[in-house]
Amino acid sequence: MRTAPTGRPRRLLGATALILALTLSSTAVLAYTDLLPQHLDLGFDLDLGLFEDATPTGLPHVAQKIALGGPLSIVAFGSSSTEGIGASTPAAAYPARLEAGLRRALPHLGSKITVANRGIGGEAVDDMLARLDRDVIAPRPDLVIWQTGSNDPLRGVSLDHFREATEAALERIRAAEIDVVLMEPQWCPTLDATPGADRFRDAVRTLGADLGVPVIRRSDLMRDWIGQGRLTRTELFASDGLHMADGGYALLAEAAQDTVLDGAEAAPVALAETGTD
Repeated sequence: MRTAPTGRPRRLLGATALILALTLSSTAVLAYTDLLPQHLDLGFDLDLGLFEDATPTGLPHVAQKIALGGPLSIVAFGSSSTEGIGASTPAAAYPARLEAGLRRALPHLGSKITVANRGIGGEAVDDMLARLDRDVIAPRPDLVIWQTGSNDPLRGVSLDHFREATEAALERIRAAEIDVVLMEPQWCPTLDATPGADRFRDAVRTLGADLGVPVIRRSDLMRDWIGQGRLTRTELFASDGLHMADGGYALLAEAAQDTVLDGAEAAPVALAETGTD
């Protein structure tokens, strides 16, 4: 499993003083930047137009918790791929592996990183929305990784309804000041044989692009793992032809970890936009 480059945590930690200043006020930030040496490398470009209207990028709440030393709370929300159906043990499911990987990559946070598994097998979009308040909004995590779109084509859910319900839920999550990452449906024999299943995958990608939400492109990743010889089909798929096996969950956790860390790296400028006067 890939660990974060040594420069990544250091860069985020090095931005801590600036992030603290950014939370004070726009006036304070502009005064603060006048005092910075011109050669100082903050690890990102400082834009003095920070406070103009702009679309936030990255995962700002995750970045803030990493820079300030935590705690960092993540909810893994979804259906059977999140619950870990097909894994040999709960510890082999992707959320548990993600927690362990992030703790290794961010040792200054260590045990202050938690990834709660809120996956329930067989659920489609309406089932997940029925528990959105309980499992995502009420706990107020810093980040939710929402795996969705696998069961909807299997259960005959309308594509338009899936898209509209998912978009509304994403807006509610972000209104609660929670960062979001989407995870698209898996590549597998069962979905390959389901007419229209790829349209749900594409809908997840389109929602991510339209709303500025990172998407873990699981379908492409799984094909790449086979094509690159990282896993055999037996190591990737469970015997039911729908779920992942331990090898697949291990690489999925690695991909999720990369998405979280990359999103945090992209976020310091977006943090400035949350400053108040």
